[in-house]
Formats: sequence, structure tokens, C-alpha cells
Amino acid sequence: MKLLILTQKVDIDDDVLGFFHDWIKEFAKYYDGVTVIALSVGKYELPRNVKVLSLGKETGRSRLKYLFRFYKYIWRERKNYDQVFVHMNPEYVVLGGMFWRRQKKKIGLWYTHRAVDLKLRLAARLADIIFTASKESFRLTSKKVKVVGHGINIDRFKPASPEPRVKGDKIFRIIYVGRVSRIKNQKLLIEALDVLTNKWNLKNIRLDLIGPVSNQQDENYKNDLGKMLQKMRLENYVNFLGSLPYRQMPGIYNQADLSVNLCPTGGVDKAVLEAMACGLPVIVFNKTFLDILSDYREKLILQVCDRNELAGKIKEIMGSDFKKREEIGGKLREIAGRNCSLGSLVKVLISNLHEINQRKN
Repeated sequence: MKLLILTQKVDIDDDVLGFFHDWIKEFAKYYDGVTVIALSVGKYELPRNVKVLSLGKETGRSRLKYLFRFYKYIWRERKNYDQVFVHMNPEYVVLGGMFWRRQKKKIGLWYTHRAVDLKLRLAARLADIIFTASKESFRLTSKKVKVVGHGINIDRFKPASPEPRVKGDKIFRIIYVGRVSRIKNQKLLIEALDVLTNKWNLKNIRLDLIGPVSNQQDENYKNDLGKMLQKMRLENYVNFLGSLPYRQMPGIYNQADLSVNLCPTGGVDKAVLEAMACGLPVIVFNKTFLDILSDYREKLILQVCDRNELAGKIKEIMGSDFKKREEIGGKLREIAGRNCSLGSLVKVLISNLHEINQRKN
């Protein structure tokens, strides 16, 4: 069998989409050939049975040229794929769906986002199966939907060593990995930091905010956060590190003592799973993690958006000795490896693609 994958970007160093490079490598283990069409292509290191084709965004081509290349590639390569897997871009299903149906090629769509628009509704009609990470991460009702969880490369994301991350360093290091945006709610974490440092006099804390600013609205939000830091006299406690390459992230997690993620209930956030796979304690607000973190609900899941509750949970983890934090982190890695490994996820995706491939058109 041969597979066509369509995605937004192939670039192992991309801060947001670099993870998909590992997905392609995993798919390539099970197919005779994999053809990848991406809007943009950067650096990649893929097996010989993978062919990567770019629609040309990295060279500044126009949308009309993207469209021309898209149809040229799916026609030219039509004998080089039996199945189609579209990652997070329902417009590709809309554009190519009727052609693939006429060619009797089954279409799988991966989608994990709260947003629902017309192109997603059209793609849902054209796709043969829809994969999503949780029931909250796909908001349309369809018999085609298959909830399969998320997948993390646990061979890449793993604890660096059983020793303390920074010997002799008494600073408690917190990270928040995610786009600087109002929906990510970094504001609440800064408010909790204010409680910890200015109210409870815990000064041995540092916070690194890791993630891009994607648009002017996010830039305005970041400026507002900066003003908060000045007002609360927290400038020396918080660093905006911006985007970091995907391949650097395991090291970032391994240098931290705690990861915090305050996204609202929705899909399973990949950054939380990466932290867990590295054996790092996490605090989340997303109630989708209730089942995943079932043994640690009270300790690691925020009940309401309250600065004092968040500060209290951080303080409790700070008060634990290193051995206790390592014990929690070890359990979280076990959970991630058991339920959220990339290898297991890709096997499930392929099994379902093969199953629908047996159906009559």
C-alpha cells in the first residue's frame, strides 16, 4: 500500500509543526511509499520511501500557483498512492475530495480544533473517516468520527536523567509552552505568580513563556502582559522566550520543574503530553485531562480560573522534595507512554484507513 499525506508544513525545526516530521517517519514504516504534499517545506530527514512535494509558500508563490501545483501533484502522483491522509487542513479535502472519490481513493482527515466553519462541514461530507484526539476536539456530529487520542514521540520526549535537572540551583523553574494568546490565559499564571512572590514571599521562582506571537491581537495581549509584570514588579521573574525549534523542546522540558497549561476545555494539548513524556509534573485547566490524569485530579487539574487556587497548586508542588516530584513525573511518563505514544496512534490510524479501504465505493 502507498499513502498520500497532505499537511501545512514539513520542517523538523518548526516550533509549531515540527512534530509532524515524526508522524511522517512513523507512517513510512508501514507503507511501501509515502508522498507528502505540504504548503511549505523546510528541513527534513526522512526515509527513502518518502517523497516530499511543496506547494511553494517558502518561496513566496501566489495562492493561484499553490492551487495549480496542488492539482498537478495529486494528478501526477495518482498511481503512487492508494489512500489519502489529510492533517489539520480540511480545505485540501474540499479541493481534492471529488477527484479522490472518482479515483476510488479513501480519504482520512485528522482534525483537532474547537473551530467549525463551512470548509470543515464540506470536508466532513467528503472524507471517509475523521480522526480526532478527543470528543471535545471535533465539534461536528458525524458517524465518521473516530476518537483516537494523541500521539507523542516518547523516544524523543523522555527524561534526560534521574538526577536533579540543575544541581545546586534552588530556583523553581516553571514553563508555559504555547502561543502567546488570550485563549491560552498566560495572564492567570502571571496573577498566580504575583500571589506566590508578593503575597506569600516565595522569591525562588522563574517563569519562561515559550511560544510565538501570531498576529496583532496576540501582540497586543503580550504588551498587556508586559504592563502587568511592571505593575506587579515581576519583570525579573518572567522571560518571554518566543518560538523555539521543535528539536530543542525535550531539553527545555528537562530543565524545568513544572509545566503549566491553562487552555480551556477542548482538545488534548500536545504540549502537556510532551511535558508528561519528559517526566515533568503538569498543572492544567483543560477538563479533557480528567481521565488521563485520573490519579492526580486534585493535585494537577485546576477547578476554576482562580489565581489563588493556581498559586496553591504550584506552591504544593514546590514544597515537594525532588524525589517526590520525580515520582509524580515518572507516573505521568508511564501514562503518556501507555496512552499517548505516537507509535500506537499511527498503528490505529493505519488500521482504520485499511479498514475503510476494504469497503465498496
